[in-house]
Amino acid sequence: MNLDFNKNTDGLVPAIIQDATTQKVLMLGYMNAEALSTTQTTEKVTFFSRTKNRLWTKGEESGNFLELVSIKEDCDQDTLLIQVNPQGPTCHKGTDTCWEESNTSSFGFLSTLGKTIKERKENNEDDSYVASLFRLGINKIAQKVGEEAVETIIEAKDADEELFLSESADLLFHYLILLEAKGFSLLDIEQRLASRSK
Repeated sequence: MNLDFNKNTDGLVPAIIQDATTQKVLMLGYMNAEALSTTQTTEKVTFFSRTKNRLWTKGEESGNFLELVSIKEDCDQDTLLIQVNPQGPTCHKGTDTCWEESNTSSFGFLSTLGKTIKERKENNEDDSYVASLFRLGINKIAQKVGEEAVETIIEAKDADEELFLSESADLLFHYLILLEAKGFSLLDIEQRLASRSK
C-alpha cells in the first residue's frame, strides 16, 4: 500500500469499517501507519484514538473485536475501506453500527419488495393482487409458485430471453409471497445457505 499519511497534518487517514458479510458500514475510525501495521499483524482492527492519543484496538475493553477480512485503499490513497467480521456490537453505545442501524443483510430492491408484500399481507382490506393471494391462503400461494416454476422451466428451454426473464421475475415474486406466508424472509434463506457453506 502507498497510503499518503502526510496529506493531513495529523498523519491520520480515515478508515471506513464495513461488515464483510452484510456490507453494512459499521463505523469510521482513523489510522496512522502504526495502527495499520498493527491491524495487519494482529488481524484485529486497531485505530489511533484522537481522544486517548494512543493506539486503540476496537474491543480491547468490551471484547467486541473487529476481525480483519480485507483492507483496500481508495483511488487517492488517503482513505481505507476495511472489511471485518464483527464480534458483537460495534458502537460503544451497544448498537450494531454507529448509526444505530441493525447489521443485517439488505437485498436492495428485493428487500423493499419484501416489505411491500408484508404490508399488503397485514392490510387485509387492500385490494391488491398480493393481498388477494393472502386472503386465498397458503394452498393458493404455493400453487402459484408451482405454476410459475413450471413456466420458468418451459421458457428456459426456449431461446426467448425476455420471456425467460419475465417468468423468472414472476417466480421470484411469488416465492417472496410464499416466504412471507410461512413467516420467513430472504434473511432466513441467506442464513440457511451460509450454514451450508462452512
